[in-house]
Amino acid sequence: MNVTEYLFYENTFSPSYDYDNSLESNWCQMDLYHFSTMFTSILYALIFLFSLLGNSLVLWIIVKYENVTSLTNLFIVNLCITDLAFSCTLPFWIVYKYYGWILGNFLCKTVSAIFSISYYCGVIFLTIMTIFRYLSVVDPLSTLRTQTKKRGVLVSLAIWSISVLVVVPEIIFTETITYSNGLQHCEYIDSTWKFVELCQQIAFFLCSFCTIAICYIRMLKILLGSRSQKRYRTVRLIFAIVLIFFLSWAPYNVLGFLYFLSYKLIIQLSCESRKQVFFAFDISRKIAFCHCCLNPVLYVFVGVKFRRHLKLLCKKYCSCHSRIEPSSPRPHSFHTSPYEDASMY
Repeated sequence: MNVTEYLFYENTFSPSYDYDNSLESNWCQMDLYHFSTMFTSILYALIFLFSLLGNSLVLWIIVKYENVTSLTNLFIVNLCITDLAFSCTLPFWIVYKYYGWILGNFLCKTVSAIFSISYYCGVIFLTIMTIFRYLSVVDPLSTLRTQTKKRGVLVSLAIWSISVLVVVPEIIFTETITYSNGLQHCEYIDSTWKFVELCQQIAFFLCSFCTIAICYIRMLKILLGSRSQKRYRTVRLIFAIVLIFFLSWAPYNVLGFLYFLSYKLIIQLSCESRKQVFFAFDISRKIAFCHCCLNPVLYVFVGVKFRRHLKLLCKKYCSCHSRIEPSSPRPHSFHTSPYEDASMY
């Protein structure tokens, strides 16, 4: 969901929205807007701050203590970048919610694009991480993984390029539009492209879900008979990251699509039913946006090596402890198999 979609849903329930329906319809929707305005702004500000702090800390630990060229760590770095990009759009939304889009056409396109690109990158990177981990479990000696490790940067660039190409229609057809009430809004010039975007998001989400589900079902069958604790820890953390991602975004995609259909009168819902759908969607959206600050929490609770690095970092910069030389896994990376790289698990 980008800034365009955000305003589409929020303004539909705003008392200032230029609705063609009856006064009763506007009155039905007015209370929801006032109910969520302040809470949403505070929540987005907190998400932005926690995401900035948490993901920056993860990047620092990987660069300082880990093997950055490791394929898994490289993908985690990219996930941190997507989360940071995602969260950096939230301050614009807070301003947008109160004053309309006052930042011009260029930022309208840019912020919308950054938001969507970070979503697609997150979906694709999690899928690719799962596929590579599946290959390492099924066939650790595969030549493909030796080549993939050397080409990790190229794979990352390809994923970013695909995400940018997918968002090109949004960049082209998103404009700053002034409504009759004088407020400027950042949205699609044709609602048809909004429908295309929603279908596109759901298609990416479902394809990713099916691919990841198949990989984990097959991996679990193999790992049940395996005694490799390192391999188990790696799969466990990736599974936790993927699970949180899908639990965060699945309700959002389903409810967002349902509300769009009701708004376009493709499906008929009463005023009360539409309020309930929007209320559920509003909650799912807030949960989805919290995702960008959840991955660092997963690394702390699930990643054994990450916790060790974090403790060393805290001790190093704590005045009440003597200087402790942090142990880095880099010297041991030469003893790993072609794909069992030195990740921060």
